[in-house]
Amino acid sequence: MKYVVVTGGVVSGLGKGVTASSIGVLLKACGLRVTSIKIDPYLNIDAGTISPSEHGEVFVLDDGGEVDLDLGNYERFLDIQLTRDNNITTGKIFQSVFDKERKGEYLGETVQVAKHVTKEVQEWIKHVAMVPVDGKEGPADVCIIELGGTIGDIESMIFTEALSQFFDDLGSDNFCLVHVSYVPVLNVVGEQKTKPTQHSVRTLRGAGLTPDALVCRSSKGLEENVKEKLSQFCHVKKTCIFTLHDVQNIWHVPLLLKDQNAHDAILKVLNLESASWELNMEEWEGRTTKYDNLHDTVTIAIVGKYTGLSDAYLSVVKALLHASLACRRKLLYKLIDSTDLEDSDTKERSDAYNAAWSLLKGADGILVPGGFGDRGTTGKILAAKYARENNVPYLGICLGMQIAVIEFARHVMNFPDANSTEFDPDTNTPCVIFMPEGSKTHMGGTMRLGSRRTFFKTTDCKSARLYGDANCIDERHRHRYEVNPDMVPIFENAGLQFVGRDETGRRMEIIEIPDHRFYVGVQFHPEFKSRPSKPSALFVGLVAASSGQLKHVLEKSGTGDTTVATKHPLSDGSLAPSQDENGHAKKQCMGPSNGTCGASEGGDDRA
Repeated sequence: MKYVVVTGGVVSGLGKGVTASSIGVLLKACGLRVTSIKIDPYLNIDAGTISPSEHGEVFVLDDGGEVDLDLGNYERFLDIQLTRDNNITTGKIFQSVFDKERKGEYLGETVQVAKHVTKEVQEWIKHVAMVPVDGKEGPADVCIIELGGTIGDIESMIFTEALSQFFDDLGSDNFCLVHVSYVPVLNVVGEQKTKPTQHSVRTLRGAGLTPDALVCRSSKGLEENVKEKLSQFCHVKKTCIFTLHDVQNIWHVPLLLKDQNAHDAILKVLNLESASWELNMEEWEGRTTKYDNLHDTVTIAIVGKYTGLSDAYLSVVKALLHASLACRRKLLYKLIDSTDLEDSDTKERSDAYNAAWSLLKGADGILVPGGFGDRGTTGKILAAKYARENNVPYLGICLGMQIAVIEFARHVMNFPDANSTEFDPDTNTPCVIFMPEGSKTHMGGTMRLGSRRTFFKTTDCKSARLYGDANCIDERHRHRYEVNPDMVPIFENAGLQFVGRDETGRRMEIIEIPDHRFYVGVQFHPEFKSRPSKPSALFVGLVAASSGQLKHVLEKSGTGDTTVATKHPLSDGSLAPSQDENGHAKKQCMGPSNGTCGASEGGDDRA
């Protein structure tokens, strides 16, 4: 097994995750099988209890793992499925060490950080690296490890020590260290400054790690004299110093590295240069060029409450990007704080109110993503109401679906006090209720998580047609509340259709308003499985409806291959496919996970 470790220095937010993913793209394009690990040096067991406003979105995997958003980058770039073990945290490591100590597995030894904890890190890495990827037998050829945080942080010292020990055990031929740093440009003189990177590399060496390559983030490409200076003072070959300057979209990053022959340098460090690797980046280059040449735009308003940090809705934005490319549209998205849509008497709030409504009314489509808590829910309900009444395409995800249900009950069915028990435990019209199997005392990992099966009650609906006339689909979930199944008949009599349900028929998964251009709500998170070459069907539906292409999309979507169940458990009472101990269906049953667009009839056009 070969390992590529990506570290970062100077400042956070340099794009280590994108860099690690891009290196994976290059190695995969060479014909190598690649897997990835993200190390997060915080004490949380996982990312599930961290606020999106602080740490960005919580990415959910098929196995229900709530992980760092960088694993989303890995899955999207490399088109692989990872597990919760691919995200290592300090909390996980210490928990494992404590469990072993309590069981007596250390045989009376004094448990120490520099010995037992660092060894646990190494054993975890080796175990995860050997897990088969991309549906094939056997481990990957290369494991890419991203160390979160910044070199020199006290939180990451355990991991730098573990990686230093790991390097000694593996040997130089099996370990390549790529250090991502920042080269600022002083506006006063316009000169690129290398001193921050020099200090960062010195700190890295002091931790027992020697960089084999430098990836330097800067507003412009590195000048030759700057490369020479970095090579001299950081003791890294000039041919192993690469620049990642600002680009218009991150799909350019692998191409920037390719143009600088970063793959050759990494393969040489890993002693793989003697093999015959033929780099094939045609699909990636075609996709990037195609998006750069798009001119017609589509504007989607994302109405949420974590708008202070764009990474809070990262996967949603990426899924919209994938869908807009399939529909040959340049994506323009507007983040609208849902609280700004709510009435207020103060002048300051009135200005925000007018600006928010102006953005909403100027959008071609509206998306309300997932979230928790009652702050901003009134604004989200108003956005859903506006979309329904004005025939504006709407996609509600998780909470966004529940918001649509509440709005429909209040303004169509005349239940003014309709609400979720999450927001009003004493409501007389509980449209959304707490799931009976949930926990109200423990937060982490107690939701309905991971890949679950949805069965279409009918295939004569927009959602099923977008999924290629599938009878059932598998999508990832993350929620504690659900639509009240006892109220479903009343809703359907009023015109809100529940077209998708779980295997029991009592858990609602997909809603639609049939006579609307596109008004869809889903309890799951389709954004987590969207890929650049396989955009989410429902996101394609939203973008297509917002750009006047939905009719053609629906005509094309039904022509794809499908693998479907032989019976609808919701129509004849038959049982769903057998489930494992976690309640996940064992047998795969889904139509194409990607949607096609009117302008995308050929396979290469959908790249």
